[in-house]
Amino acid sequence: MGMVDRIRLLWNERPLVVIMGLAIVFRLLAAIFAKGWGMFDDHFIVIESAGSWAEGHDYNDWLPGSPGNHGPTGHNMFYPGLHFLLFTLLNWVGITSPQDKMLIVRMLHATLSLVTVYLGYRIAETLDGKKSARLAGLLLAVFWFMPWMSVRNLVEMTCIPFLMAGYWMVIREKSRNNIFLSWFIAGIFFGIAVNLRPQTGIFPFGIGLIYLFQQRWKELIAFAIGAIFCFTAVQGGIDFYMWGAPFVELMQYVVVNIADRDLYITLPWYNYFLTILGLLLPPVSVFLFYGFIRKWKQQFILFFPCLLYFIIHSAFPNKQERFILPMIPFFILSGTIGWTGFIARSKFWLRNTRLAAWSWGFFWVLNTILLIAFTFTYSKKARVEAMGYLSKYENIRAIAVIDEENGPEMMPKFYMNQWPVSYNEFAGATSVEATLQIASNPLATPPGFILFTGDKKIQPMVTNARRYLPWLVYETTIEPGAMDLFIHWLNPINKNRRIFIYRNTAIFPAKHS
Repeated sequence: MGMVDRIRLLWNERPLVVIMGLAIVFRLLAAIFAKGWGMFDDHFIVIESAGSWAEGHDYNDWLPGSPGNHGPTGHNMFYPGLHFLLFTLLNWVGITSPQDKMLIVRMLHATLSLVTVYLGYRIAETLDGKKSARLAGLLLAVFWFMPWMSVRNLVEMTCIPFLMAGYWMVIREKSRNNIFLSWFIAGIFFGIAVNLRPQTGIFPFGIGLIYLFQQRWKELIAFAIGAIFCFTAVQGGIDFYMWGAPFVELMQYVVVNIADRDLYITLPWYNYFLTILGLLLPPVSVFLFYGFIRKWKQQFILFFPCLLYFIIHSAFPNKQERFILPMIPFFILSGTIGWTGFIARSKFWLRNTRLAAWSWGFFWVLNTILLIAFTFTYSKKARVEAMGYLSKYENIRAIAVIDEENGPEMMPKFYMNQWPVSYNEFAGATSVEATLQIASNPLATPPGFILFTGDKKIQPMVTNARRYLPWLVYETTIEPGAMDLFIHWLNPINKNRRIFIYRNTAIFPAKHS
């Protein structure tokens, strides 16, 4: 028997083994090769915060007692706090390299994400049998964005395994003797998810409404006790420890989000339709939409909370693609179940099997190309490598970043492995003169390095900078990765550009060998 025949036999007899094998391979590859970060929040809200705390700093002044802190800022301390504990432990055992720390972080997230694949398969199998489970599990394992996103520090992704675990406890509760305990544990899992991402409270709320109308009081009470206990203990406990009162960060988070709802990415109500259609790749995304709607009554426990989450986020003005991520696996599960049942009985598709094969063939070719490209993508490479380059120098007290246009992107100081007391960002050649006069003030901390970002107007900015810091010398150029360049070409708002490092020889006379 050849290798292909062995794989086919294994797929037919033990599909979960194949699915989990693929999930492990691609997530391991992503953990190793997909360095950097994807969006602002998965580095600067989580890693930069926790990394600074572990080194005895507070770069964003979130903590009470920090000189720039004026009270709760509305940031969830649970997820960054877990990373703080991890980084503290790694420092204690002697792992101090930022890249080594992040490899461990990505490996942990990759391992956690396997729960989504495994339980997604089991949920689909329980609800609709092995045929739907095979397709749903395969999509969760190797959808082009899943391995890459699974190793990112996004709460929208990290909460999914806990939502999936909660759903599994809800769906399998009929086969358990102790229903109360099963639903209590389900509430705990949902509570953890809400502690990571408060908006995911829509899922347990939706499930609670279903069982409220069904008057299943025992399950509802156990579920509510578990979720409320977990949420209160974590969120209330952390805030009480930090501020002397429970839920103050959460209340500030709600206030800030409502007040600033129009200040970020404001898009039309139908935007998430387009997001899901594009993210899940047509024509399969269309198939899943149809399957999601088609069996809504039979899969109401999946359908209703998912729909509620979709409607609320579609109604809210601030729409970022990552906000919709927690519902995607459950949309895939429900959509796969609905589509699999439909196509098995549809006269049109039974007559047009070639069209179905071509549709899925096109999807798998495109998905495979994107899967390979993103699994190996080192995102924000120039910024990470620039800070890693500066880490070779000790006791950097100040750096400055100057961009050719509207202002530079923030630099990830975590990768410097030190926390300079002064970090300034300047925009454009015309503003450099005024800002560098301040930077060259004897009472200020002069920058040891200036990083010029851009592609076209570097020399005028360097000339202006040298008027106030005449000892600047060119050090090196850090190039962005291929995917970063491609994304910048598609949308220049993504400032993935070259970084030119200049050294102030008055502070660092010699280049590090």
